[in-house]
Amino acid sequence: MREQVWERRLTSALSGDGQEPALVLVEGDAGMGKSRLVHRLLELPRARGVARLVVTFQASGAFVVADPLGGPEPRAGGTEAASPGVRLTACQALEALLASARPVLLVAEDLHHADDDCLALLRAVLREPPAPFAAALTYRPEQLRSPGLPLGRAVDYPARLSVVRRRLEPLDEERVRGVAGESLGARRCPQEFVGRLRQRSGGVPQVVVDLVRMLRDAAERTGRECFSARDVDEAGVPVRLAELVLDRTAALPEAYRPIVWAAAVLDEPAGAEDLAAVAGFGGDTGRTALIAALEGSALRETSEGRYGFAVPLAASALYAELPGPVRERLHHRAAAMLAAREPVPWARIARHWRGGGRTEDWLRAAEHLVNEDEAAVALLEKAVDVGGLPPDKRGRLALTLARGAVLGRRSDGTARVLRGIVEDPALPAADRGEIRLELGLLLHHRKRRFEEGRTELRRAAHELAEAQRPALAARAMAALANPFFPGASLAENVTWLERAEAAADASGDRVARTATRACRATVLMNTGDLEAWRLVARLPRDSADRASRQQVARGLCNTANGAVYLGHYRRAAGLLSEGIELAARSGAPFLERVGRGTALFRDWLTGRWDGLADRCTGLVAEDGSASDARVVLALLALAKGDWEAVRDWLPRGVPPSPHAPCETDRADEADDAEAESDAEAERAYESCEAPVAATAAGAHIRLLLARQDVDSAAEAAASAWAWLGRKGVWVWGAELAPWVVEAHTRAGRRELARRVVAEFAAGLTGRDAPSATAALLWCRAVLAEADGEWEEARSRFQQSGAAYAGLPHPYARALMAEGAGRCALLLGERAEGSAVADEAVAELIRCAGELTDLGAVWDAARVRATLRAYRPAAQRRPPGRPAYAQRISPREGEVAELAATGLTNREIAATLYLSPRTVEQHVARAMRKLGIASRQGLAKEVARIRPASGERDGADGRDVGA
Repeated sequence: MREQVWERRLTSALSGDGQEPALVLVEGDAGMGKSRLVHRLLELPRARGVARLVVTFQASGAFVVADPLGGPEPRAGGTEAASPGVRLTACQALEALLASARPVLLVAEDLHHADDDCLALLRAVLREPPAPFAAALTYRPEQLRSPGLPLGRAVDYPARLSVVRRRLEPLDEERVRGVAGESLGARRCPQEFVGRLRQRSGGVPQVVVDLVRMLRDAAERTGRECFSARDVDEAGVPVRLAELVLDRTAALPEAYRPIVWAAAVLDEPAGAEDLAAVAGFGGDTGRTALIAALEGSALRETSEGRYGFAVPLAASALYAELPGPVRERLHHRAAAMLAAREPVPWARIARHWRGGGRTEDWLRAAEHLVNEDEAAVALLEKAVDVGGLPPDKRGRLALTLARGAVLGRRSDGTARVLRGIVEDPALPAADRGEIRLELGLLLHHRKRRFEEGRTELRRAAHELAEAQRPALAARAMAALANPFFPGASLAENVTWLERAEAAADASGDRVARTATRACRATVLMNTGDLEAWRLVARLPRDSADRASRQQVARGLCNTANGAVYLGHYRRAAGLLSEGIELAARSGAPFLERVGRGTALFRDWLTGRWDGLADRCTGLVAEDGSASDARVVLALLALAKGDWEAVRDWLPRGVPPSPHAPCETDRADEADDAEAESDAEAERAYESCEAPVAATAAGAHIRLLLARQDVDSAAEAAASAWAWLGRKGVWVWGAELAPWVVEAHTRAGRRELARRVVAEFAAGLTGRDAPSATAALLWCRAVLAEADGEWEEARSRFQQSGAAYAGLPHPYARALMAEGAGRCALLLGERAEGSAVADEAVAELIRCAGELTDLGAVWDAARVRATLRAYRPAAQRRPPGRPAYAQRISPREGEVAELAATGLTNREIAATLYLSPRTVEQHVARAMRKLGIASRQGLAKEVARIRPASGERDGADGRDVGA
């Protein structure tokens, strides 16, 4: 039953008016949140105004009166009948309280501790409840003396009493994410971390909260920026949980405790026979011991025929308290039992031999491990770290760990372990290059440590070539040829591609040839070469070789990404769908996430903004380094005017806004600041994939322009454009070039802006890049407008808008309509009342509506401000101000929306062509009318209060004034 349902039922029962009385039985294990529900009930307005009695039973059978919210005092009477010094039983005391308080609302917590007499008294009350009346009884079902009977026996409930049972379920992953995000910060909680937190806590709310507190305290000491699954594993066991499981185990007869110890050693649900075998029980003893453990709530049936701990983490608490010899004997039995299975579960056997202190046996088992299982990866990492291993054996184990490190499951420690191995001088040379290759790919692709990754890949290419392993050398070279990654120019990428193709041909290896073919298609697609489409079509999607299919999936995802940046959104969708499906089918989850990131950027470009922010934050939660999702979130925030969020979401390393030195006459400090700014810029472009970095740089420049920091915007523009020139992939300037030109023209650097446009045009010559071509028209429109050539500028904006409409890129098309309308209004001022101005007004009104529909609040407000500033006088509203009384006026609503995003009064004023004082007055009036004390509550209230007709300043062609 949903909480809202039983809340309504109890509220109805408390209201009287002939409503039927209600009883809610709330059952849940320890820590499931029963008390939270009681608090919620007591906070209901109806519950606050009635006589109520709240008691909590204790393990001794006694109870305490414990109303956490105070509530009306019980009426006197009944208890004074007892003589001084006479000690009442729990039942007598409860009966006296019921008689004196005559509660309309009765709450009894922890009913499993109540004695038989108290239960009998409660049964009597419920057989003949007064009216009005409501009761909520909480209990732990696993601790009831009579299973399924919270009141000890069946109750003869009257027909008029509504009786419902509310069983509290564990938190699902989404709710665990909410709890963790609220305390630790949503951006620090990737999917892997949340999943492990849910799994280890069993979703028990109190355990989740306790674990999160432990993680938060640890992070404050270490300064951790993002949490991982390993953090959960290393956090330890919350005290509350540890004491509970140890107490329940100690309460069992000593002879039966080994069945719980066996469950702790196995650390996963197991059948009754397996638990008995590991515990060393024969005959019926194991069955008897298991029943005792279940009755004592030390274990529970987790699924049919499988038994374990309600909270998996509880096993760690008990395991840590087992004496060493006992623990080792249990591990030996577990390993021996599992060795008889078919197929042999080598990962589990290796873990038990290791826990039992049998090093040779566990290393022998580790050699049989595959590298796709998370537990196996952890064991392999431990195995290669064992001291004294023969070099050949260590090399074999390291290769098992390394192979597929990029595409499969890896822990945070894999890169550290592999780095230690490749520096071991005893490692066989034949193995070193392959391990270094996997290390380089892991650092480069998964860890986003691009410079380190490139260094390892270059060394791997050399070592593998020296070792006469051309197929693997080709893989290393193909990775270095990928133009997405920063730090190398396109010319260098092409050189590595040619070397990779030669090595692959020499090897005759099918996988190596597939890898280099996919790489060439990627390079050509990202440079706008039409030959790329033919190469993509010929990639062997149905290869019988799994490794080849993974390379094809990589090629499809990479070329789809390139096609999106080119502006071929529809064709990219087909490649992306194929790539994601093939990645899933060939066991490459990393490529699936890459494909999803590309899809998010495509959705932003094509105007599919509904739910886009949630989709992006979901991917960031799964993969904290999802730079494409972060940039989309920054772009959405920019369009909405949430400028602080823009800086938060731009990939780490994006340079901060330069600030002028406090003492301008100190030239050395200025030089140092400039050098530091340049270094920050370089780190920004090295922090994520090159096309993503270009888009992020464009967003950063636009943010600086929005904040009227024109000089800093021009500096950022010069830095970003120089970086793109060094890279040499000009088609990636589609989301950067217009803002570079805008920054230079607004800073008065028109010649520099012209050079940028000329370089951009030259770089696009002969390239199939519709998005960049539309951006080039935009750049030329900006130049013409800056030169006062408004007719030409209007034409260029219109041409660019048509090009964006054909992609489609509705947001950019709307911005072009804004530019064309702005120029038309300027032309109209030269010829008062011209038809051009009339058309411009109509176009700008449509533009404001389109931007509003997209969710671009800030842009829409700016367009409406342009209408007010330039609209012909004849179209303005007549003198006099509409009487809005206590309603929010359109202008107040517009200002309030922008204020709620975090913009300052000065920033709002710049957007709307108002004075900061006028903005201040509008904000104050809006807050007064809405009864709000802070700016944070404005957006929600404005959306609720605004008329359903959608009245909006400028939306219908009327000017409502300032």
